[in-house]
Amino acid sequence: MTSDYPPLIADDDYPDPSPEELGIGELLAEAPEPFHDLLAPPAEPLDDLLPLLPQRGSAPQTWVVTVADAKYHWYDLVAGFPERPDIRDPVGRQLRRMQFDLEATMEKRLIYFAVNRPRVRFDAAGKTSWGFFSLKLTVPILIGVEEKRDSITIELTVPFAATLKKPSVTMTDRFLTLNWGGLVEALSIHDVLQQYENDLQFQSKVQYVGQTKDASGRLARGRLAAVQRIHQNNSEDNDMLLLIQRMNVEVLSDDGDPAELPANENAVAADILLKDRIDVIECALIRYFEGPQMHGRSDKEAEVRKQRVREVHAVNHLESFRIDLRLEDAGPYQDLFSREVPVSRSHIIDCVIVDGEVVITRVPDPVKAAKAK
Repeated sequence: MTSDYPPLIADDDYPDPSPEELGIGELLAEAPEPFHDLLAPPAEPLDDLLPLLPQRGSAPQTWVVTVADAKYHWYDLVAGFPERPDIRDPVGRQLRRMQFDLEATMEKRLIYFAVNRPRVRFDAAGKTSWGFFSLKLTVPILIGVEEKRDSITIELTVPFAATLKKPSVTMTDRFLTLNWGGLVEALSIHDVLQQYENDLQFQSKVQYVGQTKDASGRLARGRLAAVQRIHQNNSEDNDMLLLIQRMNVEVLSDDGDPAELPANENAVAADILLKDRIDVIECALIRYFEGPQMHGRSDKEAEVRKQRVREVHAVNHLESFRIDLRLEDAGPYQDLFSREVPVSRSHIIDCVIVDGEVVITRVPDPVKAAKAK
């Protein structure tokens, strides 16, 4: 997922003070939930929007949904209303970049998973070591709340802008800093575990599924109540990350894809069609990972989602759709599971809609099925 953050500037505003600091903590709990956007009325008068509304075909549609790109963000770094980072410091710059990147997703219709993984930290009191005549760096780490000592060995590559053949290394519990002379890299523990091969085989537990589009930007600021509750309930034993995915939807229909019609090239029509698709994909993934009871969500939300699915089903003549969450070159961070779903890197589901309910059928992993034969 590409980053849309603007250039770093020293006086850029960091997220506002916490609700507790402002004395509005109770109001936060009563703020409208993002799912209200599912049935929100148009912002402008309908008469002004009519010429811009999408043209739709009458032929049945089938959707094939795949992941165009995906990226993890370490939610713990924004969840606690942190102090404004010092962008003169490499770690501070990295934190600010992450903040910009995450805030940019709030303007887009992307899917996110709130994911827990076992707690991992760098052992800041330990020592790093280099391999002989190589850039293999061994870094001490601490695993779990019991802080079991272990280490990982990563093989670095000299960056283009480097003026040193081997960087100087500093560590905090969460960040590793590599000073290459002409370039300084700051990598979090989760950046390192994703970017470099290692023997750790932890899995990612999906706790919550949502959509990033939110004018208030509450997810990026650690102020979305549902996600914060999950974070508070799991923060002692686990790290929490956001897996954000941009979905690609291929529409199969005798009338073609409505989004490709010249009449639907305007921003309003394009967004309405995209909203239809992402709303239903979100509802399907909620049902898949969280189960038909949607644990932790209100009856009101369940009814709103049911109405929305029924509406999209009707206006798009949607017969069925398949969601394929596989990624090329997926690593252990893509080993997803939940209380309802066993661990896999190949989550593929076939979906049909029956009276506003998304009925899910899991598709066996094609690779495992082939090996079984």
